[in-house]
Amino acid sequence: MDLKKNLPSFSYIFHPIFISIYGTLFYFFVSQMYLYQTLLYVILLQVSIITLLLPLSLYYLFYSMGLIKSFTEASIKERKIPILIQSILLLILIKFSSSFDSIPPLYYFFFGGFLSSMLAFIAVALKFKASLHMIGITSLTTFIYGLSLHLELNLIFTIAFLIMIIGFVASSRLYMKSHNIIELIAGSLIGIISQITFWIYWL
Repeated sequence: MDLKKNLPSFSYIFHPIFISIYGTLFYFFVSQMYLYQTLLYVILLQVSIITLLLPLSLYYLFYSMGLIKSFTEASIKERKIPILIQSILLLILIKFSSSFDSIPPLYYFFFGGFLSSMLAFIAVALKFKASLHMIGITSLTTFIYGLSLHLELNLIFTIAFLIMIIGFVASSRLYMKSHNIIELIAGSLIGIISQITFWIYWL
């Protein structure tokens, strides 16, 4: 198997649009909140609609209108509207979903996502293209590390796996010539800092 030829697949599997779903599913998997099935279904439905289905629909609308040319390789100009919309959708999820009242880790996971989206938007306004893929995967990894501390769980293998995935995603973005090293590092820092900022509220 030629690893280089398979590197682009990591950009699709770990696209930022899927990170909210991955984080939510993992939280329910390790926290045993699956005992409250009604709450689980409500939250999964809300997260799926607001962070996945609506953005996907809008991306395809923008693509058909010629506002963006690629699902994984948007230019600086093409990033502005999708990032702003993603920020608004995350804010709607945070502010208008009462389901998160009893689940601080998820609430602040999404708040961190909102913060990282705003920082990414500011970067775009400054003509800098921080890697959204790195923001996403490092946010997820940092959140799961926080969960391991919060729930006192040994998730060393999961975290090690995610660190390996961070490497693959970064390599994928370089291989596809979507970013340079500085943009990858900037994205990683935004993702990590955006999550750590809210640890004091739930750890």
